[in-house]
Amino acid sequence: MKAFGRLLDVLDQLRQKCPWDKKQTNESLRPNTIEETYELCDALIRDDRKNICKELGDVLMHVMFYAKIGSEGGDFDMADVCNMQADKLIFRHPHIYHPSQVGAEEPKPLPYVPEGEQAGEQQRPFAEAKTSEQVLQNWEQIKLKEKDGNKTVLSGVPSALPSLIKAYRIQDKARNVGFDWEKKEDVWDKVREELGELEAELRQEDKERSTNELGDFLFSVINAARLYKLNPDNALERTNQKFIRRFNYIEQHSIRAGKPLTDMTLEEMDALWNEAKSMEH
Repeated sequence: MKAFGRLLDVLDQLRQKCPWDKKQTNESLRPNTIEETYELCDALIRDDRKNICKELGDVLMHVMFYAKIGSEGGDFDMADVCNMQADKLIFRHPHIYHPSQVGAEEPKPLPYVPEGEQAGEQQRPFAEAKTSEQVLQNWEQIKLKEKDGNKTVLSGVPSALPSLIKAYRIQDKARNVGFDWEKKEDVWDKVREELGELEAELRQEDKERSTNELGDFLFSVINAARLYKLNPDNALERTNQKFIRRFNYIEQHSIRAGKPLTDMTLEEMDALWNEAKSMEH
């Protein structure tokens, strides 16, 4: 708490005295927030503990900055952000915060009570969640009950998410209300079907229809990854990093040899690629 308070004090001083910090708005900060979030994600995928700590600080600073701007307009402050999040977590975890367990003296009314219901009543049907799967299923139902929550199951998926992550989240939310394959093995028939349709359209050289079928095929592959509890975004990023390492090896070899990549044959590059690959094991 002392460290958090110190950071709040530093932000207050910067907002008052630093010309750059003074002029920032929600709109001006947004691009930087996106960049900082991706830098954190990069550190996480590399499991770079030192940089994870550093990038968490940068992201936290942005959260606090938006709260500071909110407080200046009299809309909300950092305490409101923290309390609203705590209230939401309590409401969405009735298996932990059952009405009889909230408060040291007597049960307290839980926040986010849907209109027409008594505090705590909406908690009891969800109080027996004992596995992570049951918790996720309960969350989707609870969110629909919140006064300011999601109006539909898929409305909770941010429109600005990258497409691959968005596809995964769409499928995951649909699963939480029972819309999913009964057996995960059955998804491969769908993957093969979508691949066949893509190949057929590619042979016709119809770009618009081929684009649609490519989307269907990718969506089905992401679905397969989800069913087998693999994160497709993490998997693709690992492959991106692997490709970069191997291609950099080829490029470094060409520099040492004084031979531009454009002058190398495909066979030469393949041989170097395989060298780089063998060095990873």
